[in-house]
Amino acid sequence: MSLRKRLQRDKPDLDKENKKDSKKKENSFYKLKNKIQDKVVEELTVDLNEVDEENEDLKNEIKEIIDQYIINESLNITRIERKKITEQILDEILGFGPITPLLSDSEVTEIMVNGPKKVYVEKNGKLILSDVQFKDNAHVLKIIERIVAPLGRRIDESSPMVDARLPNGSRVNAIIPPLALNGPTITIRKFSDDPFTIGDLVSFGTLTNQMAEILRACVEGRLNIIVSGGTGSGKTTTLNVLSSFIPNTERIVTIEDAAELKLHQEHVVRLETRPANIEGKGEISIRDLVKNSLRMRPDRIVVGEVRSGEALDMLQAMNTGHDGSLTTGHANSPRDMLSRLETMVLMAGMELPVKAIREQIASAVDLIVQQSRLRDGSRKITHITEVQGMEGDVIVLQDIFRFRQEGVGNGGRVVGKFEFTGIKPKFLDKLKAKGITFPSDIFM
Repeated sequence: MSLRKRLQRDKPDLDKENKKDSKKKENSFYKLKNKIQDKVVEELTVDLNEVDEENEDLKNEIKEIIDQYIINESLNITRIERKKITEQILDEILGFGPITPLLSDSEVTEIMVNGPKKVYVEKNGKLILSDVQFKDNAHVLKIIERIVAPLGRRIDESSPMVDARLPNGSRVNAIIPPLALNGPTITIRKFSDDPFTIGDLVSFGTLTNQMAEILRACVEGRLNIIVSGGTGSGKTTTLNVLSSFIPNTERIVTIEDAAELKLHQEHVVRLETRPANIEGKGEISIRDLVKNSLRMRPDRIVVGEVRSGEALDMLQAMNTGHDGSLTTGHANSPRDMLSRLETMVLMAGMELPVKAIREQIASAVDLIVQQSRLRDGSRKITHITEVQGMEGDVIVLQDIFRFRQEGVGNGGRVVGKFEFTGIKPKFLDKLKAKGITFPSDIFM
């Protein structure tokens, strides 16, 4: 038998042996790390439920305990292994375990944990399998509990799904077995510690300066605006930017499932929903909060997202003096957003004729801002559309600006341009009456 054939025959056995050795080393590393971690937890003088990730004194104390333990036990480990152990223990005690470095990475916009061994991240709009891994399912569960516990929420077999948020406002969804067959699954939509401004969106190519000026004027002029789009299209980011245009003198009430909006105005009241307790009681929904907000003397109501019956209460608020309200919704086009609103109003349990619902929508909503995530991962405001009223049984929509895709360039990059449709919106007179004017070339 030739040498090549012999090597090919023996290769599977060698690969199997290498995998066994690698697994053995990995297990021994985890055992050592857990042993040192237990020692650190035992010797720490602070309550671990009240630790601060930025506490440098605590970090130094943990490092000293680790170094002392390695010396006392005469452990024969390399400098690289010592550094790795220290970093992982700091992440476990002060952060959120193995995903802590990903949360600190400004290029990562989303983190998806599909069980302990597969952690995906989104970078530049593309999904990538990272080299981060958890030890096992119990390890992932421990991190989920660390995320949800400070918010007074729980996750277990009786309540296997939870929505939560991180201290910086990033959105978290977790689902565990028996519903998640791959093991405990975490999805984190990261938000920047320093919220994006309209200038950032212009520089990203999400919209143009002219579109930005129109949107600024519409918010200041108290038009009711819905930001629509698909999952991950950037609706919440755009809503946050639009909310930043609200004058500092107004009272704003924000309503969300998990508080994500970051408004810098002085007079902001933030409301957050509450899930049912273990007996199935005590749930406070978006709809309950929208109803309650009407008694709080708001100048503006900002709803993170309408998904069901709360759409009816939102429309009624828009129609009863709460001009300038903002919200988001899932839809693939401005016309689809109107259809979804009709469906959501019917979910409120009110048996209203379709024409009455459409009249309510047409009189309440002034503007739909459609946002899309394109094939190359970029996010664009593809339509700024005015709701002009009713003609017969149909709601009339008119695009003011839109993004026209012209093709695909090098590296799969989407090529296109924003264009003004040539039709001036009807709301200009309303804005002019409020003293809001535009440069003469804004609609060129």
